[in-house]
Parts: sequence; structure tokens; C-alpha cells
Amino acid sequence: MPIAIPDGVSIQVAENNHVTVKGPKGTLERTFPHEIQITEENGTLELKRPDDQKRNKALHGLSRSLLNNMVTGVHAGFEKKLEVNGVGYRAAKQGKVLTLTLGYSHPVEVEDPEGVTTAVEGSVITVSGIDKEKVGQHAAIIREKRPPEPYKGKGIKYADETIRRKVGKAGK
Repeated sequence: MPIAIPDGVSIQVAENNHVTVKGPKGTLERTFPHEIQITEENGTLELKRPDDQKRNKALHGLSRSLLNNMVTGVHAGFEKKLEVNGVGYRAAKQGKVLTLTLGYSHPVEVEDPEGVTTAVEGSVITVSGIDKEKVGQHAAIIREKRPPEPYKGKGIKYADETIRRKVGKAGK
């Protein structure tokens, strides 16, 4: 399936399948396996594999998906939203450091990695950037600080995540 190249995005394929994607939001680079052929024809990118061996089929799908994410990232960017639920649970942002108050004896501080930014609005943390992998990893690191628990739903969860709730212990 060909990848459509939006306006304002330029793609260069150098030797050893080193691809550079430049767009309005930034630049991403990645080296793809040498088995996969990447060609650019009239506004679309096409990836071809040499044969139908299992490894080449897997690399073909992976490479197409990674390249599509690179094009989407430099054009529109990616973002993940996290919600902080719980009495006294708070998130605050100072410079590049996200400070989380999560019921521990100390505040938890998470620093933004290069290429990823976080923003806090009330109890919602927005993680955004151009590299889908880095955005997802940073969101997972923040969520890991206090994952949601199944009884009251307290903790940090993804905005689109549903927590399977459990019933508390039964009385007499």
C-alpha cells in the first residue's frame, strides 16, 4: 500500500536505505533493512520486497508502518493524553520537569526527553512530539509511576483506557 506524501514534506533516500523525512514540525531519520526497496513516484512512497519469504514479508510491513509514522509525525505530530485520578493526586509542570504528587512520601519528578514535550491542564497530561515511539515510551514511563488500581480507579491512566473495576470485600 503506497504512502501518500503530504504537502511540505520532503523525503530523501540515501545509500544503505537511510531515509530522512523533513516536514513543518521537524526532521526524522532512520535506516531501513537493505532487503526493502524504497521508491518515490509522483507524490507517493512505495516499498517493495524481493520475495515472499516470511522474514521479508515481516520486514516489508514493519518498514511501511515505520515510514508512514515518520511522515505523519513530521506533518501532524503525535500526542497521548493521560488522566490523573485520585484524591490529592496532582501534576505540575516547571520548565522541562513534570512533578507528580501521587500519594508517595515524596514528589515524583519526570524530565522530558529530547523531542518530546508534556503539558498539564488540570488533571490531564498531554505528551506530544514527532516521533511516535518516543511519545508512547514517555507516556508509558509517566503511567508507570502510579498505574490505575482496580478498586477505586486511582492512579494515572490513558485517556482512552478503561479500567476493569473489581468489587471490594463483601460485608456480613
